[in-house]
Amino acid sequence: MPHRTPLFDWHKALGGRMVDFAGWEMPIQYTSIVDEHEAVRREAGIFDISHMGRLVFQGPGALNFIQKIYTNNAATMKPGQVRYGLICNEKGGIRDDVLVYRLDPDWLMVVNASNREKILAWIEENRGSHDFKLTDKTFDWGMVAIQGPMAVKLVEQHSEAAVALKYYFARHDGAGDDYCIWSRTGYTGEDGWEAIVPKNRLLDLVESLIGPASQKAGVALKPCGLGARDTLRLEAAMPLYGHELSEEIDPFQAGLGWAVKMDKGDFIGRDSLARRKADPTLPRRIGMELEGKRIAREGCEIRHDDKTIGHVTSGTFAPTLGKSIAMGYVAPECTEIGTKLEVDIRGKTAGAQVVPLPFYQRRKL
Repeated sequence: MPHRTPLFDWHKALGGRMVDFAGWEMPIQYTSIVDEHEAVRREAGIFDISHMGRLVFQGPGALNFIQKIYTNNAATMKPGQVRYGLICNEKGGIRDDVLVYRLDPDWLMVVNASNREKILAWIEENRGSHDFKLTDKTFDWGMVAIQGPMAVKLVEQHSEAAVALKYYFARHDGAGDDYCIWSRTGYTGEDGWEAIVPKNRLLDLVESLIGPASQKAGVALKPCGLGARDTLRLEAAMPLYGHELSEEIDPFQAGLGWAVKMDKGDFIGRDSLARRKADPTLPRRIGMELEGKRIAREGCEIRHDDKTIGHVTSGTFAPTLGKSIAMGYVAPECTEIGTKLEVDIRGKTAGAQVVPLPFYQRRKL
């Protein structure tokens, strides 16, 4: 039986088309993926992301343990800072990509829904003598993302302090059961915030944002499903676990070397990553624009000079760009910008070329 988020009934009442995603019943869309996508690019959209795993680390050994399993450097984080990084296996393959929050005195790690149980087991397997308490708050808390250029006008109705946050910083508002963890992060390529509250307060927060806050701000906040979340993240070239990321792919292949701090000290997978980083033969992630409107789906062969050089990991027709785009892994010699490629889409060839990532980048105000 799939899990349900605190907003399940709300999704159904709005006509959300529900699907099983990573063991959770989640809305794929309410109206259309394109409408929801464009709402986020133009004004603002709200996503239920309560399915994401939320793990709290407490105690004197919490930081040292996070350093052991995490590729980035948590020790240099400022209070309130949020930092992206990877958890790797001993061979350097990616077990998950995660966000670490320094909330002082606690640490929060947000993991992918599909990997929550795997990461919980990995933590226990590698705990050793580290002195910390781990609490899985996934089912106690709810979480939403408010994304888009007008998101700021909505969030300021709830917390002026949250609006003042710098990008990839967080704050803890309130006390007792009346708290909210605001963070200025996102997965759409737009400015935005994510809010974590006790599960019994999530519906009130969402209805307040869509109702009074939207009316006061003069902003239409549109409920959005996983379909638009995927097209938005793809335009922004953000990798998705199970597509661009896996236990067979390392961070350097994925273009995420900036999230690996080899000089911070030892961590799981470090020696293997040093070897893999120096290996010039491993496939690398690229972005492609395709000719025409046909969509290259996951698994489509990528060819160059009549040879298969790789496979597509994600593809869509990008609503914002009006182009067919895709990401995939190819032989290193075919990664140069402008390289002409071909993609086999159900037995028919589509022309493509390598383009810079991200495909879309919002205009900074």
